[in-house]
Amino acid sequence: MRITISGPIGSGKTTTCTLLSQRLGVECVVSGRMFRQMAVEHGLSLSDFGRLAESDPKYDKMLDQRMVDIARHSKDIVLEGRLVAHMLTENSIPAYRVYLDASPDIRVGRVVEREGEDREKAKADMLEREDCEAVRYKRFYGIDIRDKSIYDLVIDTGALTPDEVVERIIEAVSKADVPTDEG
Repeated sequence: MRITISGPIGSGKTTTCTLLSQRLGVECVVSGRMFRQMAVEHGLSLSDFGRLAESDPKYDKMLDQRMVDIARHSKDIVLEGRLVAHMLTENSIPAYRVYLDASPDIRVGRVVEREGEDREKAKADMLEREDCEAVRYKRFYGIDIRDKSIYDLVIDTGALTPDEVVERIIEAVSKADVPTDEG
């Protein structure tokens, strides 16, 4: 089964994707790693590349197409990314769609712990990036990334350990009736 993991910065997407894929014995694909690699390939910081992507949709579309192609050819996989649930839905690719969330203070705390930045700078950067992405996704795709109605499961990760988040997903997936690919 394909499982998508989405949510805002610092919600636990990458950690959950990695742990879930290990528990299920399937591949894990993280769109943020692809986006960061694209920034490096263009010789830009992540923020600068995000601004470039805001002005030219081809960068997001390249990333989205790569995720769709991977999903189309992998029936058992965990895919992490802000738009991956939307992209698979639009392309009629069955998946169980999970949205992770936490309060901004908890999320910025995780970012500070992970990246060792000053808390105020990390919070300003995180909020700027989220606003930039929200504008970009609405303008180029007509998608409100803050709308959670597309998801099968929404989890507040604020008071949970990564293992508890994974357990909730596994339990929900085991009870779900997710369509499979035809043929």
